[in-house]
Amino acid sequence: MLKKLKSLFVVEDETNKEGQAKANPAAPKAQAKSAPTAPKIKVDTTPIPKGEGKPDEKFINRLLEALEEANLEGFDYLEYKQSLQSIDDMNMDEATMFKSSLAMAKTMGGTPEKLISSAQHYIGVLQKEEKKFQDALTNQQQKVVAGRQESIAKMEASIDSKQKRIEELKAEITKEQEALAQTKKAADNDASKIHLTKTGFYAAYHIVVDQINADLEKMKKHF
Repeated sequence: MLKKLKSLFVVEDETNKEGQAKANPAAPKAQAKSAPTAPKIKVDTTPIPKGEGKPDEKFINRLLEALEEANLEGFDYLEYKQSLQSIDDMNMDEATMFKSSLAMAKTMGGTPEKLISSAQHYIGVLQKEEKKFQDALTNQQQKVVAGRQESIAKMEASIDSKQKRIEELKAEITKEQEALAQTKKAADNDASKIHLTKTGFYAAYHIVVDQINADLEKMKKHF
């Protein structure tokens, strides 16, 4: 069923057309302070605009699995989508194609109202998946980014204290400065990976949602 859903939404072709995701720019390096303050964590769950990023296969699969799990009984939007695809190569104009598929749907108990409401149902399913993703993303950002920033703040405080000591502590300060640089680099890498994961989800999300929304508009137009 998952493979069939992929074919309905032409996910595999769209995936190859998307551009590479853009990583977040590196965070500015913090300056040494005499009294470091606690790190402030800003969790960004703003949806990625359509067209940015490369769809992640695992997110495409999860979104389509969610549709499969929420598949309504009887002839609904998903079956209608399949019938549209089956006549797509018959060189019909759009209105004729949608009306012909509707005629076929009616023989199986489908109605314009049921097709539209079921398409809206699947949009709701995908929006719930988006909410789950945002919650997971928030937890990941708080856990990973906050942990790194806390480490950076502690190291900066230690360096600031040791810089006031006598000459024999310079070697220890240098060692911790190197560790600080590595930790900042790791923090930047973590933030970039999180952003890449986010762009992958939204690229996949837009592919599926846009096709359903497009079909909704066409159904409303032609029914």
